[in-house]
Amino acid sequence: MFARFPKRLANPILSRRRQICTTLPRQSDALFMHRDTPYNNPKIAFEFNADNLKRAQEIISHYPPQYKKAAVIPLLDLGQRQNKGWTSISVMNYVADLLEMPPMRVYEVATFYTMFNREPIGDNFVQICTTTPCMLRGSTDILNATCQHLGGIAPGQTTKDGKFTVVEVECQGACSNAPMMVVNDDFYEDLTTESTKKILDAFTKGQKPQPGPQSGRKTSENSAGLTSLTTKPYGPGEFCLPEFS
Repeated sequence: MFARFPKRLANPILSRRRQICTTLPRQSDALFMHRDTPYNNPKIAFEFNADNLKRAQEIISHYPPQYKKAAVIPLLDLGQRQNKGWTSISVMNYVADLLEMPPMRVYEVATFYTMFNREPIGDNFVQICTTTPCMLRGSTDILNATCQHLGGIAPGQTTKDGKFTVVEVECQGACSNAPMMVVNDDFYEDLTTESTKKILDAFTKGQKPQPGPQSGRKTSENSAGLTSLTTKPYGPGEFCLPEFS
């Protein structure tokens, strides 16, 4: 019976297309709900060390006492940094207690902003932008080269040695220097597959490569050279009538 149906031929163009999303799919409950695990449960103690507690108190002092809950985002960030790059339920509960907030209010913030990692990450957190400007400049090649160079992991995964976690992210605000990626707190821009591998190799060795454009240009200057502001700018009083100079 099935012999009467025509066989569908594979389209070579479609087979080369990149899927819209390559990051591992997760159910919504994994993103917005907490379930106790051996490594993430309220029984695991957390509190700021002396330096971070002093920093937290300084941050809280920026706000009126009745609005100190506005410090929830910087305090969660501070807790995440102390907790090896991820925000556990114990971090959230501690921040809630410190700010005298209902824990649910802190959970709402931590589950809304993608800057807060709800699961443990590697020593180096690699975020590769694949939004339109970066995509047009070859971010797909950068993403693929990164994953292959780190042992064939997929976006959203951590290397077996725990040194790298790679994720695919939206715009990081460095469109004029595309393609780019963020490693921990630093931007690496004007990437090629070769420069990307060199950066990853440096981090593997425990080194910190120079952040910024990897093409040799400074900041976002025109790669073809200056096209404006090529002469000395005039100062106050120049080209004015004598009485105004």
